[in-house]
Amino acid sequence: MHKTRVAAALAVCALGAGGLAACGSGSSSGKTTITFMEAMSSGTLKTSMQTLTKRFEKAHPDIDVQLQVEPDYGTLHNKETAALSAGKPPTIGQVYSDWAATFAKSNVVVPLTDYAKPADVDSLYPSVRHDLYLPADHKLYMWPFNKSVVIQYYNKKLLSAKGRSAPKTWDEFAATAKAVSGNGTVGIAIDPGGSAGPAGGEAWFEILSQAYGTPVFAADGKPQFTSPAAVKAMNYLVGLKKAGALTLGKNYPGQVALGAGKGGFDVSSVASYYYNAKAVGGKFPMGTAPLPTGPGGTRANQMAGTNIVLFAKASDAERTAAWTFLKFLTSADSQAYWAENSGYLPVTPSALPKMTDFITKNPYQKFAAQALTTAKADPPYPWITQAQGMLAVAMQSAITGKQSASAALGSAQQQAVDAMKSGQ
Repeated sequence: MHKTRVAAALAVCALGAGGLAACGSGSSSGKTTITFMEAMSSGTLKTSMQTLTKRFEKAHPDIDVQLQVEPDYGTLHNKETAALSAGKPPTIGQVYSDWAATFAKSNVVVPLTDYAKPADVDSLYPSVRHDLYLPADHKLYMWPFNKSVVIQYYNKKLLSAKGRSAPKTWDEFAATAKAVSGNGTVGIAIDPGGSAGPAGGEAWFEILSQAYGTPVFAADGKPQFTSPAAVKAMNYLVGLKKAGALTLGKNYPGQVALGAGKGGFDVSSVASYYYNAKAVGGKFPMGTAPLPTGPGGTRANQMAGTNIVLFAKASDAERTAAWTFLKFLTSADSQAYWAENSGYLPVTPSALPKMTDFITKNPYQKFAAQALTTAKADPPYPWITQAQGMLAVAMQSAITGKQSASAALGSAQQQAVDAMKSGQ
């Protein structure tokens, strides 16, 4: 749904008869019923969410949690907006931060400051904490849900044959990618995405730019595509392509090449572990490692995922019950179970001691979770995704040699600034 249509729909909801507080989710006899609209719709995501909900209801027999499951994030966003327009929103909803910013601007969600104590917030990883606040008023509007960062996957056999191990710096990564390339094998295959939206390759570019000193978006959402760091990051990728160590593709090409034994690396989400392992299928040992560092040991990573908001039409009883549920979801026990079964990361370090056996078998979970101390999420502004699509187009143009890195980024910068101005 177009942003202006979303805002208009929310305005109708906010001005509905009886005011916001009059339209709660309702309660059943003897219990407070809350509804949670979310998109954990298949596989272990669905079963894990169901299990946690059942555990909560057993521990809190006075609260009934009804999961309203949508098939994907696009449908989820549309359904939440439609429910708000109809005056019948769920009690809580899974959101991306930019959705929350739009909802907050229309006063259809409420801050959680009356519920979350400082100790509750402090129990979370720093990157997770930072992502819960909206820049407009710096209030706590969200509570964390599913979080991930980017790691490197690699073909241990291929690297070992060249006398290499997991690279610790981006310079080492480039040298290793070049060393393993040739005879039908490529260091890494990426998909930057396109004008319709970014893909994993674009996220890697953002990480490289941050590692070289400047993120592609400032904290206020302003594009910084022409910074020296961004140009250096683009030329890094161009250099890999010219050396035959990088190819472009579609639909998870890094995973496909790695799984076929034709790719040295895949730089992608920790949530891809199951899919990468399945693609490899035991044909060779698949290694995992933290992302390499930039100059001076600079660590950069991108935190992705969603949070949960409390909709303003919930009654006082529903709000209290919802907060009880949200706090349960981020408890150490719940997060340990969630991380072990969903593929996402625990949002609190207190979960790690409860995951000892799992981490022994899956060491990537520990170093990936530790990245939540420094990883950055994209700022929550409505033009960011559109600007990322423009950046993806610039990547395609520069990597294929149609434009220089500076020219491609300059064009994307102007387009992104225009998108920002129209989206403000």
